[in-house]
Amino acid sequence: MLQREGVNRKGGAKGQLRLSSGRRLQSPRGSETRPTTGMVRAAVMNKLAPRLHGCHWLDLCSGSGVMACEAIDRGASRVVAIERHRGTAAICRANLQTTASGVDPVPRLQVVSADLISWLKRGRPGDDPGFDLVYFDPPYSANLYSPGLEALRCGSWLRPGALVICEHAANDPPSVDRGWDLIDQRRYGSCGVLVLSLREHCPGGTDSRPPRTDRAG
Repeated sequence: MLQREGVNRKGGAKGQLRLSSGRRLQSPRGSETRPTTGMVRAAVMNKLAPRLHGCHWLDLCSGSGVMACEAIDRGASRVVAIERHRGTAAICRANLQTTASGVDPVPRLQVVSADLISWLKRGRPGDDPGFDLVYFDPPYSANLYSPGLEALRCGSWLRPGALVICEHAANDPPSVDRGWDLIDQRRYGSCGVLVLSLREHCPGGTDSRPPRTDRAG
C-alpha cells in the first residue's frame, strides 16, 4: 500500500525522506510507518497550490510531518500537526522546525502528541482562528475517517471555504456523509485521495462543483 507515515508505535530506526525542494527529512522506520510517495505529494501540492500561501494547515496523523513540510515550503503561515506516538511526534517537530528555518517569514508551528479523536472532540478554542487546509491520512485500517471527519465538523475547526484532503487505500475510500461535499477524487496507483468541503462552506452547493473522478498513475 502507498501510505504516508502512520503511527510507529515501536519507535524504530530513523530513515530519510526528501521533500520536493530536495531538503532531507528524518523518517521513523517500522512496520507501521508508511510514507506517502513523492508522486502523491507532488500531485496534492500542485492541486492545492493556489491555496497554500498564507494558509493555516492542520495535519492529522502526521507521522514525520512530510506533508506539512511541503506546505511550509509553499508558504503556509501556520501548521499544527497531531501525532499520537511521542517518538514519531518528536521527529515530526524536528522536521517542521528544520523546514521552517529555511523560509521567511517563519510560520507558527505546533506539534501535539495526543489521541486524534479526543483532541478534535475538544473543539476549537475561542482564540484559535481555525484551518484552511486539513490533511488526513490515518492508518488505512484504523477506522478513523468517519469519527475524524465528524469531530472536525462538530468541533468547528474549519474556516469558511476550507478543504479536507483524505488519503486512503484506492480500493477502500472512506464513506462521505451528507454533511460534506465531494469536491475531487483521484487515484494514484493503489492510493486514493478525496477532497472534501463542508456543505455550508461550499459556495453554490454540490450543483456548482461536481466531484472529479480522474485517475492518475
